[in-house]
Amino acid sequence: MMSKIAFCFPGQGSQRVGMGQELARDFPESRAVFDEASQRLGFDLAALCMDGPLEQLSLTENTQPALVATSLAALRALEQRTGLRPDVVVGHSVGEYAALAAAGSLSVPDVIGLVRERGLATRSSTEPGAMAALLGLPDEEVERLCREADRVWPANYNCPGQVVISGSEEGVAGVSERAKAAGGKAIRLRVTGAFHSPLMADAVNDFRPALEAVSFGLLTTRFMSTVTSRIEEVERVPQLLLEQLTAPVRFTQAVQSLVAEGVDVFIELGSGGVLAGLIKRIDASVRSIAVGSPAELENALEVTVDVS
Repeated sequence: MMSKIAFCFPGQGSQRVGMGQELARDFPESRAVFDEASQRLGFDLAALCMDGPLEQLSLTENTQPALVATSLAALRALEQRTGLRPDVVVGHSVGEYAALAAAGSLSVPDVIGLVRERGLATRSSTEPGAMAALLGLPDEEVERLCREADRVWPANYNCPGQVVISGSEEGVAGVSERAKAAGGKAIRLRVTGAFHSPLMADAVNDFRPALEAVSFGLLTTRFMSTVTSRIEEVERVPQLLLEQLTAPVRFTQAVQSLVAEGVDVFIELGSGGVLAGLIKRIDASVRSIAVGSPAELENALEVTVDVS
């Protein structure tokens, strides 16, 4: 039976100095992505990705276009060198923008401009907040702890036993303590905002004009939303991208839905390889690999043989 393939695109937290460097060095098609992105932004995004400094790369308005450009650089190399095409695309948070570009709905300049504006909108959100990763508890237990607290919500369903919470400083601190008392672990994230929570409502309003100014083309590949955990049509995409700012990332549920549809190969494109690890924890029966460098591209060449 032929394998079904999903291309996956990571979100914020996967950035690192040096990402994309080997891709841009070895593959002209990858370098072209960084050149297009830099031209759209008006500064050398490739230099920021590859040389840092980390403090500048970690600014949200820089991180988001940097991650998307690196993912699309890896995608271009993979397509050119292997001929692999996905049956479906899926992204984690800002990775959904790379997924939409991979599905042909957005050009490189348009998607880079959008995520730059998204980063500016989220960083300037007026209400401060906090986030923490809760480990070792069932999703339902985390949801219960959040319901019983004030102004704190599940933000990222990353894999079973790993849910990120988001909300007010006091709310996140309180739920973290109760999670530890229940036998879990709590790891505070280095962020200044309560991403993927209702506290980002101002960012929705700030980002809306930039989103409305972009035309989304037809999807040439099916798009799995991590807002709804369903395959969505392009007509729904702009509203989903606004909802995404205040809604949780349902990555666990999206992967489970894809597996139920027969997807058994997941290829993460971009920096870090975080999603490939999460996918194996969601369902150990599937194959998941990360492609963020020329060496990792060799793993994808093996997949070409296996699924052809």
